Amino acid sequence: MHFLSQDLEDYIEQHSQVEPELLAQLNKETYQKVLLPRMLSGRFQGRVLSMLSKLIRPVNILEIGTYTGYSALCLCEGIQENGQLHTIDIKEELVDFQRKYFNKSPWSEQIVQHLGEAIEIIPTLDLKFDLVFIDADKENYINYFNLILPKMNKGGIILSDNVLWSGKVVEPLQPNDLSTKTLLEYNQLLINDLRVETVLLPIRDGLTVSRVV
Repeated sequence: MHFLSQDLEDYIEQHSQVEPELLAQLNKETYQKVLLPRMLSGRFQGRVLSMLSKLIRPVNILEIGTYTGYSALCLCEGIQENGQLHTIDIKEELVDFQRKYFNKSPWSEQIVQHLGEAIEIIPTLDLKFDLVFIDADKENYINYFNLILPKMNKGGIILSDNVLWSGKVVEPLQPNDLSTKTLLEYNQLLINDLRVETVLLPIRDGLTVSRVV
């Protein structure tokens, strides 16, 4: 669903920072070779992720849902020199694709890939995070949030993608639509949980920014 007209979306892109050449290459190859390329964050949202990371200046970043690595590289643009980005995905066939682009970036040694179920991997990470990006299976968003929150530094930021779910969050809920049901519950959790303060931005498919208080 387009929340703005295509003309306005084009205008917004034209008046936002251009993506670096490496990300342009990654974007192009994703569309050429990988299924469901729409899952890629893309130029505009990528610049938003980059800007937020540069404002936060995180030491440790956690990403849940790597896909082809575009958003990970955007988040790394603000990482401190002694920092790490840990990124988790279940698709083994994408690991080498991700690493190819990670190795071409300035943050090759700072990016740690994890293959498997995030629910199992997150408890094994003995770190405190300044920035987290949730962009994986929607049915587990609440579970991810509950696992992540105790590992967040005070003032840390949790970003949650696809929280508008193509507008389905304001449409009649279909009986078997677990993803939309969970996102409705998740969005309500974020606005009611006193441990975070939250703003939902109508960027792309909805991006929530939650600050740990």
